[in-house]
Amino acid sequence: MDNRIIGFIGAGNMATALIKGLISSGLYKTDQVKASDNDTDKTNTVSEQYGIESFSTNINLVRSSHVIVLAVKPQAMRDVLEEIKEVIQKDHLIISIAAGIPIKMIASVIGSNIPIIRVMPNTPALIQYGMSALSAGEKVSQEQMDQSIKIFEAVGEAVTVSEEMIDSVTAVSGSGPGFVFRIMEGFVNAAERLGFDKDTALKLITQTFIGSALLAERSEHSLARLREMVTSPGGTTAAGLNYFNDKGLEDVITGGIEAACNRSIELGKTIRT
Repeated sequence: MDNRIIGFIGAGNMATALIKGLISSGLYKTDQVKASDNDTDKTNTVSEQYGIESFSTNINLVRSSHVIVLAVKPQAMRDVLEEIKEVIQKDHLIISIAAGIPIKMIASVIGSNIPIIRVMPNTPALIQYGMSALSAGEKVSQEQMDQSIKIFEAVGEAVTVSEEMIDSVTAVSGSGPGFVFRIMEGFVNAAERLGFDKDTALKLITQTFIGSALLAERSEHSLARLREMVTSPGGTTAAGLNYFNDKGLEDVITGGIEAACNRSIELGKTIRT
């Protein structure tokens, strides 16, 4: 049990997912979690759902918390930092989940002696199956990093990366669910064209993706070997894979990931200025 108080500035979907995970996992008690948001409907909702204390001002939340999670839109980050900078202390730990905001930008407003961790989570955190990548600033201790990893492991899995890799993480796992959903849409549409009704098609495809992902996670075999195990020479899977290869599937996927990464870099530059 962590006896420190964690406060969320912003009570949107990702903050709510983290609050749910922290409490349901037992890592934090309800009286150790706080939230603030300029939308009182959001703070009222999260308070009612999880029994946590909410604040009408970010300053009061910072004064009442040890760990501060910045769960605000990137465009609002500078205003929030300017608002709270006078009450930030060097024993605070700042965790930012705002896309495109580098650690140095946060430090330039609140001070370079404050420990700051930048995190890229993804939307499956909403059901505690998220993937988060954490990057530590210079003032972050190993104890603080370990504590932060536990926070994000409460909503899935977590890895540590250098900050220069965060844009790549954004493209691969941050945007990744959107890519997977789009591919699933294509599978469902194809199944409907083969004659299935939409509900049956969705069930077939959803369970196929869930089962395949779990098998990949739990198997000792590589993805290539798992694919080979399904693919009989001259069989149906081989026919489909040959078509994918002829159409350049891997190039399409790689190009999409690279486009997302480049856009993350562009957006980051725009927000930073």
